[in-house]
Amino acid sequence: MAQDYRISSAQDLEAVLGAPFEDLKLKIRAELDDIMKEFIADSPLVFVSTVDEAGRPDISPKGDPGGFVQVADNGDLLIPERPGNRLAMGFRNILANGLIGLIFVIPKQRETLRVKGRATLHTDPQVLESMTVNGKPALMYTRVQVEEAFFHCGKAMIRSRLWQPERWLEAGAPPIARQFNAAIGGDAESEKNIQAELERSYVEELY
Repeated sequence: MAQDYRISSAQDLEAVLGAPFEDLKLKIRAELDDIMKEFIADSPLVFVSTVDEAGRPDISPKGDPGGFVQVADNGDLLIPERPGNRLAMGFRNILANGLIGLIFVIPKQRETLRVKGRATLHTDPQVLESMTVNGKPALMYTRVQVEEAFFHCGKAMIRSRLWQPERWLEAGAPPIARQFNAAIGGDAESEKNIQAELERSYVEELY
């Protein structure tokens, strides 16, 4: 039988990557420190990871003006929800088990902030009103009880050249429009109509 080269133990993993640097474990916090709170206050984008009751992961981006994720007095995070596709996969996962992981991103900043914790869903009117953008309060919000937080080094951003505009590709037709058009067996004209409807929603249904 051909060898599959699978890594199946922590020992195998460390044989490839090396053992964790003990000093770096010091950067992991059980709660947010002031520098982390400053980072969140500047971040306009967070990637939210959840897990369903069968253990299958999901991830979704959430974005708004910088600092849209609030830090409550007790250190919990409050993430507003805006109009979307209504599939609510991540929210259904939270209802199933509450596990959550976050990665906060700031444009041109190479480092990111990673957070793990427990999440619940809420509709406190005062909190929703405090999350108002363009005259529209948030629909609901996710409260995250932080259990672990640390800064991730910038090597991935450097390797990907994400913040180098000269490396950016020209934007083509939205892939979501192309995919939907292919699913319905549409032609070039229907794809244009789907693109137009998508652009309209981006303008008129953002909040």
